[in-house]
Amino acid sequence: MAMNFCSHCGADALEFRVPEGDVKPRHVCRQCGHIHYLNPKTVVGTLPRWRDQVLLCRRGIEPRYGLWTLPAGFLEIGEAIDEGARRETLEEAIAAVAIDRLYTVISMPDIGQLHLMFLADLPHPEFSAGAETLEARLFDEADIPWETLAFRTVSRTLRCYFWDRWQIRRKEQEAFPLRVSSLRR
Repeated sequence: MAMNFCSHCGADALEFRVPEGDVKPRHVCRQCGHIHYLNPKTVVGTLPRWRDQVLLCRRGIEPRYGLWTLPAGFLEIGEAIDEGARRETLEEAIAAVAIDRLYTVISMPDIGQLHLMFLADLPHPEFSAGAETLEARLFDEADIPWETLAFRTVSRTLRCYFWDRWQIRRKEQEAFPLRVSSLRR
């Protein structure tokens, strides 16, 4: 990612080099010496459940307009990850959820994102489309629109969920584990 100006002093004297004591090249201001670290963005969301169904939202914005997703979005400064996941679910699906546990942590190093999805319960099947959503709907596993899911992280989270749910029902595992993985292009 190219940077033209120092966000610390405003100078246009940036160079891309390995700072002393570091191992990776960074943008460093030749005027004030400030080192600019570019870190991944964090996406937080929920996998809302009502009985045996899961809640999906059809996106009303780009990217991936019109495709289905779990309610999720970028974490805001000053928010805890569970607060951000609840907020995104309320914004996108007008649904208040009870967070159960962190479920998937999916690293996307090629695009500089980290996706954190929580299992969550809908206390009541009350939801509707938010401002960024065309439609919100509960799905049985057999009816998940796999071919029109917006993001690979959503597909991975849902596939893990249905597998783990099956394993729990067969008594082959006791609970939903924390799933940590990476997706590359």
